[in-house]
Amino acid sequence: MWNKRGSSSRSRSGGYRREVYQSLTMILQFGINMLVPVFLCSYIGWWIDKKLGSSFVFILMFILGALAGGRNVYRMARQVYDKKPGEEKEKSGTGAGKDDKNDDQ
Repeated sequence: MWNKRGSSSRSRSGGYRREVYQSLTMILQFGINMLVPVFLCSYIGWWIDKKLGSSFVFILMFILGALAGGRNVYRMARQVYDKKPGEEKEKSGTGAGKDDKNDDQ
């Protein structure tokens, strides 16, 4: 459709597309943050089992990888939801943060 100025209304949907791409990227990051530790720990556990001739290290390392992946996803989700719309991330090295409120007490 054309608006009053003669330009297509599709040009305004660029922001919408950007939000969709950002959401898809975030979903991909969640998957990577969960699967990489699981696969790495599982491989290390399999390798140790192969060298030692045991069969329980793989299971322990798989569980460790799942816990690490879950922690990664939790931390990422917390960063995403703690960030308010329109608010820029604070630089981590500035020393400014929640602790500054309690300095007077």
